[in-house]
Amino acid sequence: MRALLDTNIVIHREAPIGVNKSIGTLFKWLDKSNYEKCIHPITVDELQKHRDGKVRDNLNIKIQSYAVLKTVAPVAPEVQAISNQVDTDDNDINDSRLLNEVFQGRVDILVSEDRKIHTKALSLGIQDKVFRIDAFLEKVVSENPDLIDYSVLSVTKKHFGDIDLSDQFFDSFRDDYPGFDGWFNKKADEVAYVTHKGDAILSFLYVKVEKESENYSDISPVFSPKRRLKVGTFKVVSNGVRLGERFLKIIFDNAVTYGVVEIYVTIFEKTDDQKRLIDLLTDWGFSNHGTKATANGDELVFVRDFTPSFVTDSPKLSYPYISTASQAFLCPIYPGYHTELFPDSILTTESALNFRENQPHRNALSKVYISRSFNRSLKTGDVIVFYRTGGFHKSVVTTLGIIEDVQDGIGSEQDFIQKCRKRSVFSDDELKEHWNYDRRNRPFVVNFLYAYSFPKRPNMAKLIELGVIADIKSAPRGFEPISKEQFQAIIKASESNESIIID
Repeated sequence: MRALLDTNIVIHREAPIGVNKSIGTLFKWLDKSNYEKCIHPITVDELQKHRDGKVRDNLNIKIQSYAVLKTVAPVAPEVQAISNQVDTDDNDINDSRLLNEVFQGRVDILVSEDRKIHTKALSLGIQDKVFRIDAFLEKVVSENPDLIDYSVLSVTKKHFGDIDLSDQFFDSFRDDYPGFDGWFNKKADEVAYVTHKGDAILSFLYVKVEKESENYSDISPVFSPKRRLKVGTFKVVSNGVRLGERFLKIIFDNAVTYGVVEIYVTIFEKTDDQKRLIDLLTDWGFSNHGTKATANGDELVFVRDFTPSFVTDSPKLSYPYISTASQAFLCPIYPGYHTELFPDSILTTESALNFRENQPHRNALSKVYISRSFNRSLKTGDVIVFYRTGGFHKSVVTTLGIIEDVQDGIGSEQDFIQKCRKRSVFSDDELKEHWNYDRRNRPFVVNFLYAYSFPKRPNMAKLIELGVIADIKSAPRGFEPISKEQFQAIIKASESNESIIID
């Protein structure tokens, strides 16, 4: 297997300045997964142009440890067409040449932190072979569970005063914010969300509600008066288990609970971790509002409108809101897979200790459901009501999902595994079993957003009483459409927060 590394990856790995921890983790997993680390001749040329002579000399020595591609693939017409449409300078053209090596099959994957490269890869249909660092880590964690040498514990709430401020995790905050330690200590009795790897902190999140009277004179353009949720401190170390998405769900859950109309984040754009976080926020509907003046320079301000709305063709942008104008489906899921996929929907009869969030599919908001349902008339924006099977009294509805897209007519077993692997509860061997179970009825893939866990879980008996299910013989076997009235009956019986439902 050959992994082509973009120039920005090589510089961050080999330059004596600005190296981030995720680069080291990336190279460790490339070695453990037996990838040959390749660079393109274009990268060699670009490294020669580095403005710092000492860095340039150092890089010239260190690139000897990489395999430089001996031949360059001719540019495919499809790649050239994309390049003609979107490339505006030599750097863009060079990036397209890197993508061409993947498109032509000369290398297996490309690792790059460049957002434009990923946009072009999506247009070329090779997005499954082009990875950011965190996405590659997610891939290898999913493929090689036996190689994982640590367990990421569940996200926990802790008082600031019980968190080790001396942990090097906070060094970047001290660099960016003079007086950070003093601010942190004043928060001793307030609560933050954290995860650990052993004693070391992997992620940290602090949010607070701000009223309409909050002073925003240091933000330009100045905010208008609104009830807002401020994401005060947010950092996630790349580790392959999608903690960023897990923490986003916590942010959105807090926004729903406290009834805010806007969420905002202030963040510098100095490090790769910060840039990845900005990309994640942008993917989920945050946009650049302006800047905030600080003692260490201007921070960017990203804002997410949280007034009720629903974007049918791109539900991430309005997550977690759900529209009753969409078709709703009742969908069964076996107990053995239920809490693996929906950790927030754990039943009171299950032990939380058995469901620590140390797998990507548990933390992800974007998930996969595999089905051979005869009803395949699902579309983007439709709603799934997940039904945990178990009989007359133990079967319960627990969770709401929003469909992102449906992939049917998948051509091969390998393609099926690639589409499912990262966000499915199944191993590769289990996915092969699903693919080959009935060759006359191959499975299809539903990509959906994990939106909401019901506070109260109506069982089959209650669903029959509500008229959602006719009788015990009518339990759903695939995707069963339900009416708007039946969906609303479930929402009321589950005592859900109806503020996320848009009529």
